[in-house]
Amino acid sequence: MKALVIDDSKAMRMILKKMLTEMDFEVSEAENGLAALSLLETGPRPELVLVDWNMPEMNGYEFVRAVRSRPEYDDMKLVMVTSETQADGVDRVVEAGADEYVTKPFTRESLAEKLGLLGFPRS
Repeated sequence: MKALVIDDSKAMRMILKKMLTEMDFEVSEAENGLAALSLLETGPRPELVLVDWNMPEMNGYEFVRAVRSRPEYDDMKLVMVTSETQADGVDRVVEAGADEYVTKPFTRESLAEKLGLLGFPRS
């Protein structure tokens, strides 16, 4: 399985990559939504994308909206990774097309639980 981690924080990308690799994902990375869209155009298509909300260039919300506007990405699972905890913010992300969200800080177990809800094996 392939995953894409989008976050402007190199440390957070490393943390997520380690967790996902332990769950048997092949992980690629992007530092913002624009770079991620470029990767989607040129690289192998991931089954799962974890995207930070607050980033320069193109934030996670804008990325989710851009991806969901393209039917060829309908089967891709999008998970927003955010420190946003207000219900209206979470509702906006789900309405935009995110399949799930993970609130920072999180554990490997909580991430695995969310991915299990999306049909990915929990390992």
